[in-house]
Amino acid sequence: MLGESGGWLSFDRFMAIALYHPQAGYYASGADGIFGYGPSDGSDFVTAPVLSARFGATMARVVAQALRETGTRAVWEFGAGSGALAAQLLTGLDLADSGGAQPVQYHIIELSATLRERQAERLARWSGRVHWHDRLAEGIDGVVLGNEVLDAMPVKLLQRIDGVWHERGVAWDEAAGRFVWQDRATELRPPCAIDGMHDYLTEIHPQAEAFVRTVGERLRRGAAFFIDYGFPEHEYYHPQRAMGTLMCHRAHRADADPLSDVGSKDITAHVNFTGIALAAQQVGLEVLGYTSQGRFLLNAGLLDGLDEAPLPERAAALKLVHEHEMGELFKVIGLAPRASSRGWVPMGFAHGDRTHAL
Repeated sequence: MLGESGGWLSFDRFMAIALYHPQAGYYASGADGIFGYGPSDGSDFVTAPVLSARFGATMARVVAQALRETGTRAVWEFGAGSGALAAQLLTGLDLADSGGAQPVQYHIIELSATLRERQAERLARWSGRVHWHDRLAEGIDGVVLGNEVLDAMPVKLLQRIDGVWHERGVAWDEAAGRFVWQDRATELRPPCAIDGMHDYLTEIHPQAEAFVRTVGERLRRGAAFFIDYGFPEHEYYHPQRAMGTLMCHRAHRADADPLSDVGSKDITAHVNFTGIALAAQQVGLEVLGYTSQGRFLLNAGLLDGLDEAPLPERAAALKLVHEHEMGELFKVIGLAPRASSRGWVPMGFAHGDRTHAL
């Protein structure tokens, strides 16, 4: 891959290959260790729907409300992973539709053939209602969901050295037999000025923002909800965040070296939610709300009946909302076309909306 690019790859290109190469990429391989429950099960990390089924059950209330308010009957999920969230949502939506409404159709955008097979096995109960795609439809009427999708989209790395901005890329060191960093001067800049003259490493997110614009261009009626870890712009590019947010995950351990063990571990970066909101607005979407995952789930009824649940179930559910666990670092942003955003507020944003902070 480096030979075709003159011996240097921008980091976003390198990250895309490391994660999504059809044979050797981390996600495309469908490695056994990607999704799991905890450090003892051999998985690399845990996602909210795997941690607690109450995550999907609570999100089903949000989705059911959005479907009613927008007059749509389809869900589109990006990167369904193990299929846990899809199963929880379909179960919850079926309960909400017990009066005999037309069954909700569930669409999954999934590039990995291995993960598609696993999802199909898990979702066999809803055979005929679950549909897989390798790309987004040209026109969408429904609710779009992305749980920990934006953080896995390739980012560009920018490094300020002695006051001069460089794009950080990847080269191959033949003598050492390994990938190495290589910086090139660039006209690219972070979306806001970084106070001070100290050396500073950070990310910009052109692919995630382009993805949101594409969703906005194709979403005719409905709403979109993205859940991920990240910050608004003024926090993301804080002068003290001088080492960026890029991180790798394997076997529930984190490291900051994406150039080692390429293809065998996850690579992520936090999300700049201000950039996501602006990209959405550029194509006519309105921001329905923005808040922490903890506040969003509490608003939507996560705690309903929890006091009667077994202790392990209560402990797992509370990890979704506690500030020192997933509750504060993870955020939720809601988006909708102007025609679908009038006259209703998603229940998850009923209290504690932080749209003003974007």
